[in-house]
Amino acid sequence: MCKNYAEKTIKVPRFREEDGFYTTPERSKIMGQIRGKNTKPELTFRRALWNEGYRYRIDYKKLIGKPDIALKKYRTVVFIDGEFWHGHNWEERRDKIKSNREFWIPKIERNMQRDAEVNKALEQLGYKVFRFWESEVKKNLDASLKTVLEHLESVKAAF
Repeated sequence: MCKNYAEKTIKVPRFREEDGFYTTPERSKIMGQIRGKNTKPELTFRRALWNEGYRYRIDYKKLIGKPDIALKKYRTVVFIDGEFWHGHNWEERRDKIKSNREFWIPKIERNMQRDAEVNKALEQLGYKVFRFWESEVKKNLDASLKTVLEHLESVKAAF
């Protein structure tokens, strides 16, 4: 990825006890159980895409951002983002963060910034990028899937 960003990179403070960030063993255990891949919405979306006859790579490390689903043949990638981690309705939710604001606000804003950088880099490589919220996939899988399938059919027709 190009390091000449248009925006200044958001600096996220390190999570260190010396800086006043304390964590309990219980909190550490809870945070350790948060999944970064193979979440239920991802599995549901992948299963539906597979049933439509499309084959893909998961968490494809050769592409920037490690897309949740990569369809190399169609130059298409799909990300299924968690609402908290990627800043869904950020303007509303930002003020609702009560604890450890000096860590979480820059952390989430940097995630949002990185998502935009990844999208731009993938588009420059010729990929079509789809991003869906987990709740969007959970509540309305058909609409999300339809959006991707329409694109894949249009690419298939162009072959």
